[in-house]
Amino acid sequence: MDPGASGNDSVVTEFVLLGLTKTPALRPILFVIFLLAYVATVGGNFSILAAILAEPKLHTPMYFFLGNLSLLDVGCISITVPAMLGHFMSNNRSILYRSCLSQLFFFHLLAGVDCFLLTVMAYDRYLAICQPLTYSTRMSWGIQRALAGVSCVFSFSNALTQTVTVSTLNFCGPNVINHFYCDLPQLFQLSCSSTQLNEQLLFVAAAFMGVAPLVLITVSYGHVAAAVLRIRSAEGRKKAFSTCGSHLTVVGIFYGTGVFSYMRLGSVEASDKDKGIGILNTVISPMLNPVIYSLRNPDVQGALRRVFTHRQPPT
Repeated sequence: MDPGASGNDSVVTEFVLLGLTKTPALRPILFVIFLLAYVATVGGNFSILAAILAEPKLHTPMYFFLGNLSLLDVGCISITVPAMLGHFMSNNRSILYRSCLSQLFFFHLLAGVDCFLLTVMAYDRYLAICQPLTYSTRMSWGIQRALAGVSCVFSFSNALTQTVTVSTLNFCGPNVINHFYCDLPQLFQLSCSSTQLNEQLLFVAAAFMGVAPLVLITVSYGHVAAAVLRIRSAEGRKKAFSTCGSHLTVVGIFYGTGVFSYMRLGSVEASDKDKGIGILNTVISPMLNPVIYSLRNPDVQGALRRVFTHRQPPT
């Protein structure tokens, strides 16, 4: 350790990630499991993206946002899993201080955009089902790009703020992180300076990027549910609910894991449980999203079949 090497009076220049297991015999097994999960996630999400690009029927606002969500899922899992795979095959589990902050920044950047896009997708379903006559004008191509751009700007601002404030903390003692990637709660536990400001900023961010979007999603789907129940045709109700059910499932997984990850700051005993939540958040959720969105969607299923069989879409 070299005092001041990190540029913020910190004597810690690297952290040690304990990872998922301390048992050497389990590492090759876990390596294979998470390698397969990574390949399945990248392949599944890029397949969804290819289907959206290749199928004219899917050139709609909902699938524009879904394509962006697929890219975010690939980015999210790529931030954590490749490094974890490297640690499984090596005895060196250290991560440089700057690399840790970089991982923290990009994780919160992508997760934040994910959060806002899920909200935008709920608004899209509200307009499509409750305001169909004005849908094409209120969700035009320009508005779609603007919503995606604003989501990126807000998320970038939050990720940069969280990373900069963490960089002002002093780490002068233990440098062992009981996790498989760098995140705020674990770094707060290791800091030998006050984290009160950091926790307050995280609370504000949780309210702005977590609670407020969740309220908007709930309100949007409340209106959607009321509108769907007024549809007289049972087939029409089934079709409307099926297009919303996959999105609600993804929202539930995303926000459920987020609540468990960040609403228990300072709980050292919860670290092992946090690893399980982290796996759900960074591995299982991105891997399941393509399955969830295509499982009950005949349009996506048809587009995927045409992509894999190299057939042209019907004109």
